[in-house]
Amino acid sequence: MRLPAAAHTSRPWRIHEIAGDFHLEDVWALPTPGGPEDLARLVDQFTHDGVEFASSPVPRLLFAVRWKLGKVLGWDTSGTGVGTRVRSLRDRLPADLREGPRGPERPGTAFTSVYLTDDEWVSEIANRTMHGIMHLGWVPDGAGGYRGQMAVLVKPNGPLGALYMAGIKPFRYLGVYPAMLREIGRTWQANGRERSAG
Repeated sequence: MRLPAAAHTSRPWRIHEIAGDFHLEDVWALPTPGGPEDLARLVDQFTHDGVEFASSPVPRLLFAVRWKLGKVLGWDTSGTGVGTRVRSLRDRLPADLREGPRGPERPGTAFTSVYLTDDEWVSEIANRTMHGIMHLGWVPDGAGGYRGQMAVLVKPNGPLGALYMAGIKPFRYLGVYPAMLREIGRTWQANGRERSAG
């Protein structure tokens, strides 16, 4: 379920200290009911199980088109990512976050972990069009439990980046996010059953 911006901005997340120049694009409640210590399980799901849209042809097609365009137009070439075109957010971290756990990496993706706390995990990605942040938070669900919350923050790279973000917005809302949330929920439930059986 999509949430208002205040669901992210009103919380005392550490990301606010380091990403004030990023625009908050989206905030979503994740279908991941759990207990107070389950952020690590959610991060593990994102980094090891991934969100592959295995049962969702529309997002698979949209991502295939995006990666093909990126290849043809040079959006994703070396020199356009974190540490080359843009400095990593790790360079902005206060000492306690820099010295704390970074969080796991997901092999085979362009996302890089920035930091991990008890209730936040941040990863970043950059290409020729933008510098983006995926923020996973772990929040009370209002019914005595907890759930995940995902925010996407972006800093477009000039007019090209602004045009790119505007162009993909309807595809994100109609094709990508609904399928992604379903896949996250299915994987969460499946992993929960395996944990209970084990």
